[in-house]
Amino acid sequence: MTDVTPSPTPSAVHVDPWVLADIAYGRYYNPHEVLGAHVGEGGVTVRTVRHLADAVAVVTPAGTFPAEHEQDGIWVAVLPGDTVPDYRVQVTYGDETTTVDDPYRFLPTLGEMDTYLIAEGRHEELWEVLGSHVKRYSGDMGEVEGTAFAVWAPNARAVRVVGDFNYWDGTATPMRSLGSSGVWELFIPGVAAGARYKYEICYNDGSWHQKADPLARANEVPPATASVVTDSEYAWGDDEWMRARTERDPHNGPVSVYEVHLGSWRQGLGYRGLADELVPYVQEAGFTHVEFLPVAEHPFGGSWGYQVSGYYAPTSRFGTPDDFRYLVDRLHQAGIGVILDWVPAHFPKDDWALGRFDGTPLYEDPDPQRGEHPDWGTYIFNFGRNEVRNFLVANALYWLGEFHADGLRVDAVASMLYLDYSRDEGQWHPNQFGGRENLEAISFLQEATATAYRKNPGTMMIAEESTAWPGVTAPTEYGGLGFGLKWNMGWMNDTLRYMAEEPINRRYHHGELTFSLVYAFSEQFVLPLSHDEVVHGKGSLLSKMPGDAWQELANLRALYAYQWSHPGKQLLFMGQEFGQGAEWNADNSLDWWILDDPGHQGLLKLVTDLNAFYKDSPALWADDFSHRGFEWIEAGDGDHNVLSYLRKGTGPDGHGDLVVAIVNFAGTPHEGYRVGLPFAGGWDEVINTDAPEYGGSGVTNQGHVEAEELPWNGRPASVTLRVPPLGAVFLRPSRD
Repeated sequence: MTDVTPSPTPSAVHVDPWVLADIAYGRYYNPHEVLGAHVGEGGVTVRTVRHLADAVAVVTPAGTFPAEHEQDGIWVAVLPGDTVPDYRVQVTYGDETTTVDDPYRFLPTLGEMDTYLIAEGRHEELWEVLGSHVKRYSGDMGEVEGTAFAVWAPNARAVRVVGDFNYWDGTATPMRSLGSSGVWELFIPGVAAGARYKYEICYNDGSWHQKADPLARANEVPPATASVVTDSEYAWGDDEWMRARTERDPHNGPVSVYEVHLGSWRQGLGYRGLADELVPYVQEAGFTHVEFLPVAEHPFGGSWGYQVSGYYAPTSRFGTPDDFRYLVDRLHQAGIGVILDWVPAHFPKDDWALGRFDGTPLYEDPDPQRGEHPDWGTYIFNFGRNEVRNFLVANALYWLGEFHADGLRVDAVASMLYLDYSRDEGQWHPNQFGGRENLEAISFLQEATATAYRKNPGTMMIAEESTAWPGVTAPTEYGGLGFGLKWNMGWMNDTLRYMAEEPINRRYHHGELTFSLVYAFSEQFVLPLSHDEVVHGKGSLLSKMPGDAWQELANLRALYAYQWSHPGKQLLFMGQEFGQGAEWNADNSLDWWILDDPGHQGLLKLVTDLNAFYKDSPALWADDFSHRGFEWIEAGDGDHNVLSYLRKGTGPDGHGDLVVAIVNFAGTPHEGYRVGLPFAGGWDEVINTDAPEYGGSGVTNQGHVEAEELPWNGRPASVTLRVPPLGAVFLRPSRD
């Protein structure tokens, strides 16, 4: 009889007890090294964390293998063979047995190229690899659906995913560190769109802190702060718009912007409700673009969106990300472009968001003289750090690409450019060359603008820059910041200061109107009458105008005609188009009832007609940024409070266009007022802001005048006009 030596009992791959203890409570930097399946000499070892379980087994296509409790809630089973099969984990708690998938059997969802690009600050689709993403995998035991989580936290000791899918207990869902990239990653089967989650981060002192996902693409409705897994199913309908966008240069076309605060245009409307009501309103008023105050998620509604906590998530106050896509889509289908306010200058200090994210100054500059804003109580981004710069540049691309935005208006650029912005002596220190310029921020802005234009042709990058920084709209290859447009804050301040004067005193302030043409072509300007001018006790635009109720509206009509005909694009904040009487309050709807008044209805009709005429007149936009598109007729008639000038340009069809503007800021009409013109013949009065249909007094020229060959204002011809009080007249050569 031959002796048969029994095979030794397969043994599990050895793990030190202290490592098991860290694994059991989610403190280990690489849980996949221990958990999941690992091939050993005696078979395939499978470990899983199942605290308080009464029994655990591993189920494979070949059968079910009981596991033994090893330590601190860790269970282990050894499967026969030397290859890892598809498997599930069967868990029994009391009388209930469930079969679940194992997060630790999956490969990383980021590749080596992803982590390399993140470290280099060059991942232009960062949102595709960081954050949370629903994924599906097939296997021998069927398809698996779940969510991949990835977060950058290079100084964390450990990171766990917590959410409503694990009762906010992350001890069984620790993430793995992907080495020097600082990225942590985990795929959790069974987690679907709609799940709420956060990252639980272990700081170097051993304390745990729950943080919202910096790359979350959806969040809970504030004041709740959890991130939300989202999976877009939206089918865009704006293909025609997007194709045309790539073929045009919007800077050389008509740009008439309607600035909107989503929550107070008409309260109670979500993204889809706005699509039904805002879109036809803007379309009828004739604006070419809407500009939304920041849409990105923000904890405090009173910040109007300018203190952002979720840079990749449209605020959930008004619906889902797909609801916001629907609003943009509807605007595009109506022929209206979409500009979004973007806030890369600073972010709030809320301890559940970006601030001290992994226990260190990660997104913010570690130097308090550079990393904290004294006015706003916020952190300033570390623009010199690759990963932070990447976070912001990719964010710009995200809004332009994923949400089809046609432009970004970059907030508070001046605060980024100057190291001594709002700082007294001793509160800042110079750059390496001894200057006050923030060299890292300059480099970031140049990268952001250049990358945005390269990746999304036909879009616009617009700077809100309130100083005389040179070259804001100059190309980056020539040392400029690379923006396409810049808000002209000087024009706004000078014009509103002039308009606030009683007409009888305006002759002494005439230079405040003409000064803008001294520098009008030094940058590519937008003329903004924005939300900033109608808050914080400044009153509405209407209330800034002197005189009685009729004169207030007349002043606004003259102001808008001047704005629309001045070189540069134009922007009006919501409510200004009909003469909102009260200062803007973000907690209230606009005063729509005021449109029952014929004077306010007339102002809206004027803005509508100005927009229609503007779009039909290449003279007013085709050569906005060159002296070739503007000529003074008479700049010096301060005694009559009158400006007259000529706008010219060539449209896409190759035909030239000419418009003459005469604007009277005096409270009295000027009868027989002679204006020089480039040639004699018929001229049509295409706009007169004093027309009765606009609420005016009817001082018009009956729609047509004949110019004679009488030299005036240095021109070979001239015409005498009735120039209305607090009014403007636009003339165009007769086309018949």
